Amino acid sequence: MNSENTASQQHILDAIYQIILERKQLGAGEKSYVKSLYEKGLDKILAKIGEEATETAVAGKGGDPDEVVYEAADLIFHLLVLLGYYELPPEKIYTELRRRFGISGIDEKASRQQSEGSDS
Repeated sequence: MNSENTASQQHILDAIYQIILERKQLGAGEKSYVKSLYEKGLDKILAKIGEEATETAVAGKGGDPDEVVYEAADLIFHLLVLLGYYELPPEKIYTELRRRFGISGIDEKASRQQSEGSDS
């Protein structure tokens, strides 16, 4: 099954994540942007996320919707690379978002701060 068919049969983020995991496992001599990020390590991956987040913010300030979409896609891609680093499937993020759905952001943050305080 080619990657285009895979992407159409499942959530696009899940499909991209699976490809990221495949590229992470490429052997010596095989070239891939994702593989190169993993070879450079966590700090490089985090730097790319910071770079893409900044570019997304700049695009948002610039007001060009197409540029916002382009930069947001880059940011999400690099977040998926980070999830792959820790082998955390996107479903974990979906679950957390579902847990938060319908809860005030203020209340949700307060509940996390309470639980963090009770852990100490």
